[in-house]
Order: sequence, then C-alpha cells, then structure tokens
Amino acid sequence: MLIVDNVSIALGGRNIVENVSFKAKPGTVTGLIGPNGAGKSTLLSALSGDIPLAGGSITLGQKDPQHTPVRELARTRSVMLQDVGVAFSFLVRDVVEMGRRPWARTDQAEFDDEIIDAALEATGTTHLIDRDIMVLSGGERARVAMARVLAQRTPIVFFDEPTAAMDIRYQEQSLGLIRELAAHGATVIVVLHDLNAAAAYCDSIVCLDSGSVAAAGPVAEVFNSKILSKVYGWPIEVSTTSSAIHVAPQRARKGTMSAALIAPLSSKNTHSHMG
Repeated sequence: MLIVDNVSIALGGRNIVENVSFKAKPGTVTGLIGPNGAGKSTLLSALSGDIPLAGGSITLGQKDPQHTPVRELARTRSVMLQDVGVAFSFLVRDVVEMGRRPWARTDQAEFDDEIIDAALEATGTTHLIDRDIMVLSGGERARVAMARVLAQRTPIVFFDEPTAAMDIRYQEQSLGLIRELAAHGATVIVVLHDLNAAAAYCDSIVCLDSGSVAAAGPVAEVFNSKILSKVYGWPIEVSTTSSAIHVAPQRARKGTMSAALIAPLSSKNTHSHMG
C-alpha cells in the first residue's frame, strides 16, 4: 500500500503542495488530475523519494522513500517521468536494460533477458532495439521509457503523463498495460491530463487544485460537473452511462485575443512600437 499522510512540499521558498493525504491499494490505478501548476508532478517526485518533504510522511509498502537506500528503493518503485528526453546516445535495448540494474547480483538477475524481451514486446518496441534512442520520435521514446519501467518489475509504479507524446493506438495500448499492471497486484499512480482516459482506466482519483486536494475518491464520485468545472475554471459536462463516464468541456466559441495581435497597425503605431 501507498500511504500519503498530510504531505506538504516547498520549492524555491514557496509551498507547492499542502496537506495532501490519500491511500492507494495494491491492484488499483489511482489517477492524479488537476490543472497545470496544481502540483501533480511535484507530488509524484516526492512519492518517488526524489525531493524532500516540508511536512507529513509517505509510506511505500513498509518503506519511507525519503530514508531508503537508493537500490532498495529502486526495487520497490519505478518511475516513468513526463520528460523522456535523453542526454546521451544509447541503443534502445540498453535503455530498457537499465530497468534491470537494481536487480544486479540478485537471484532475479538470471531472468534479465527474458524480462527485457517481454517489456520490448509489450510496448511494441522490439523492432527498435538496435536504434539510437536519440533519433527516435517522442512517442517512440515514451514507449521505450515505459518498457524500462516494466522491466524494473516493482510492486509500486509511478507514471507522469505517460501517453502525452503517443498517437491514439499506443495511448490505448499503454494505458491497457498500466491497467494490466494493477490487475497483477501492482499499486499504480498515474498523472493524466486526459480526463476521459482517467475515467476509463483509473479506479480512484485524487484531484489537486493549487497544491491541495480538491476531491478524492472513486472515479464516479470525483467526476461530476460541479467539481471539475470549479477545479479547471471552465464549464465541463460529465455524463454517465451503464458502461462509461464521459467528460466534455464546453467548446470555446470565441477567444479573447487582443486586437493588437490581429488587427492591422497603422504606420504611425508600427513606428512607435518599433522605437
């Protein structure tokens, strides 16, 4: 189980996350949603043990990520970051193999090749194994990053906008893999901006707004028009059928662009603006 108890996080002298509490059970997918700047990625970094807490506590299984040795932590949780860019040239298979490093010199290491091959196959990246990851598209790099996470084989898995760079086919396949991880007992936390994807693939939702929990609970409880419209500052309609929850924002009929951006400027005004 993942337990987040009254967690606060401060960066640059400013509180980014304040008094956040929730629990996530094995076998479930918990979605973190909320507008830009709500604190989702910052919270995920703290859950991963990558940034310190200003207050509260986090428990991953029986471990405190803030005080767990790096290798032990890497055997407990794996993380797919939102930014899957790389700074050095590696072959795709080498990148996926990095997910097995926490298990080096353990009895699990003998299964490395089998696990790496399975992760590549699951993410549709087997054909890329001899390619330099630097030359891949954003969507391909994201799938390789997901393969690395799958190869790490941890009981707790964090995903930060995992499908943002993918086309519709691989978005659905990747979310299906996330769902399958939970079905096999993993505790999964996933940051998503696509509310319909969150409704379809998550068991529960933690909705953040300005660093605090605006709503938390089962998808059907959090996904209602009043809550989402207030959090996102935009009219959102939520409809529910016997098989699905659908979220539809009101379409903008007219923007609020200043005339200075679209109307022709007189030569006088042009000269004045040019100095």
